[in-house]
Amino acid sequence: MTFSTELRREAEPVFEAIYQHPFVRGLASGDLKKEQLIHYVKQDVEYLHAFVKIYAAAVSRCTDRRDIAFFHQQMAFVLNSETHPHQNLCRVAGVNFDDLQGAPLAPSAHHYIHHMLQVAKEGSLGEIIAVLLPCPWTYWEIGQRLIAEVQPEPSHPFYEWITFYGGLTDSITVELCNRLDRWAEEASNREKEKMRQHFLLSCQLEYRFWEMASTLEDWPIKLEAQIR
Repeated sequence: MTFSTELRREAEPVFEAIYQHPFVRGLASGDLKKEQLIHYVKQDVEYLHAFVKIYAAAVSRCTDRRDIAFFHQQMAFVLNSETHPHQNLCRVAGVNFDDLQGAPLAPSAHHYIHHMLQVAKEGSLGEIIAVLLPCPWTYWEIGQRLIAEVQPEPSHPFYEWITFYGGLTDSITVELCNRLDRWAEEASNREKEKMRQHFLLSCQLEYRFWEMASTLEDWPIKLEAQIR
């Protein structure tokens, strides 16, 4: 069994809980509140900005030109292509995507982003892959399962979101898993345990991200200074 397969098996309860989360079920039914969509997009825009930085950290750890090219391509994908599902949610919410940039971070988004940035600062390339992998992997599985379950027509409110993640992110997930598995073959037991912990915590924080969007999570005490 490959290392990525072991991680996926350990994280199964979280993957299933994410798929059954009320926000994801709302994507399936086409029934989400405007405020939930806006909160999600605001936070995900900031999360993806951080994700590009994580890919850049991966580039800095690479010693092979092909690896550099791969992570460079993923940076371009996040910056250019992954705005497409955001645009879908903004149209349904009746808001302009450009107006949702630069929002202060909610607690769960703040925790998730700083978790990844800490690993990117201190960890090996294998650790960086492990910490970022749950994002594309969970979204890919959500998209695939929603396509099979809902079989959405173009008239479905979230047709573009569902088909984007159900199709375009498959090769990214597979390639990241392959890279993680190759790294794990040479890694020490101590490093593999770090990779496991990074992966599982990111899975938990993926769930928290959906919960944050669903509940419109904010900091408990309002301050004039915004938390970034």
